[in-house]
Amino acid sequence: MIDIHLHNTATRRKERLEPLDPGNVRMYVCGPTVYDRAHLGNARPVLVFDVLYRLLAHVYGAEHVTYVRNITDVDDKINARAAETGRPIRQITDETVGWYHEDMDALGALRPTHEPRATDWIGAMKDMIVTLIARGHAYEAEGHVLFSVDSYRDYGALSGRSVEDMIAGARVEVAPYKRDPMDFVLWKPSEGDQPGWDSPWGYGRPGWHIECSAMSRELLGESFDIHGGGIDLAFPHHENEIAQSKCAHPESGFASIWMHNEMLQVEGKKMSKSLGNFFTVRDLLDQGVPGEVIRFVMLSTHYRKPMDWTEKKREEAKTVLDRWAALVKGVKPGAVPGGVLAALADDLNTAGAIAALHEAARTSDGPGLRAGLDMLGLGDLSGFEVLKEMVSLEDDRRIGALLEERQSARESRDFARADAIRDLLADAGVTIKDGSAGATWETGPDFDPRKLEALE
Repeated sequence: MIDIHLHNTATRRKERLEPLDPGNVRMYVCGPTVYDRAHLGNARPVLVFDVLYRLLAHVYGAEHVTYVRNITDVDDKINARAAETGRPIRQITDETVGWYHEDMDALGALRPTHEPRATDWIGAMKDMIVTLIARGHAYEAEGHVLFSVDSYRDYGALSGRSVEDMIAGARVEVAPYKRDPMDFVLWKPSEGDQPGWDSPWGYGRPGWHIECSAMSRELLGESFDIHGGGIDLAFPHHENEIAQSKCAHPESGFASIWMHNEMLQVEGKKMSKSLGNFFTVRDLLDQGVPGEVIRFVMLSTHYRKPMDWTEKKREEAKTVLDRWAALVKGVKPGAVPGGVLAALADDLNTAGAIAALHEAARTSDGPGLRAGLDMLGLGDLSGFEVLKEMVSLEDDRRIGALLEERQSARESRDFARADAIRDLLADAGVTIKDGSAGATWETGPDFDPRKLEALE
């Protein structure tokens, strides 16, 4: 069996995944708050953990993996959207969940085993709050129930922050009913049109953090293998989850491995509406950008590094996938290339896996390429225009060999030879494009395969 090693945020090191139960490998990932379309940054954790889900299913068997990704459908942002539009909250959340599924499906993401909505698990949240109060980790004040951060000595261990940093980072509300500024809300009162439920502490609704602790326990147990999400959730959300869960169930380990993906940029800048570089997944899809292209660009950067979306990367991805579409057209998947599996097993190195797919394409391993594409969620590329149907597998091999020779010449600083190969290929009607994902090529209307034969 393949050994999978993953970087654990909690220990700051790469660790071998040792499932608590190999017959049921369990993963929880924080999902969307459903009040609007998912923007491009929201898609990154979906794709990162979708690849991990596929890897776990490949190694342990799909029937032995349980993947939970929650849907937050009770939140002040949703309440604000309802007040702004005059629409019922449930109508907004149902519509937004539908959008989310459509958009993530278009990116090739598999549906999780369970996708619990917070409003369906209010009872479990209230039960956990009762337990926390009974154990002395939470208190009631002015209709609120708050978690007492001082009661959990390891608070801050996940993010490694000082109390001062945590207070600044959380932008804590200094409310008169709090014993400590760091204490966070488990339950709060609801008024007017705000959604609410009866509870021992009055009519109200849960705070944000408690839902994941309650739902993960109900669906995965008190201890499970992997907890994932964006790095922006490490504090305070995941820090608070750990505190709640371990205080409610002190014998549990909660999550064994914590994984966090880095944030997304656009053309080297933070995505924001004020900069005019903010867009949703649907914006790109409606512009005609294939979901496979979005996915390829996202996976071309390791999940623990900031990901920069650029038009150049989008164009390069389309060129690569066009060429691969020709190689896998009508081809059934074979064995997943060892290089793909080795890269993914090494802390989910999707960039390395893509490099292995380039090698499969270079050696004209159509079945391996197709299997590797499936592993990365890129499918059979049947929706792509196969721009190089006139290129035979032998022609593809010849071009790949010349590109490899050109790369070797460039690395040895023999630029004259590298330029000569480029010119020879151009004379045969093959245009080379150098990019961050490696050299790609395409043929023009003047492509002459006989000239390739003469180059050997």
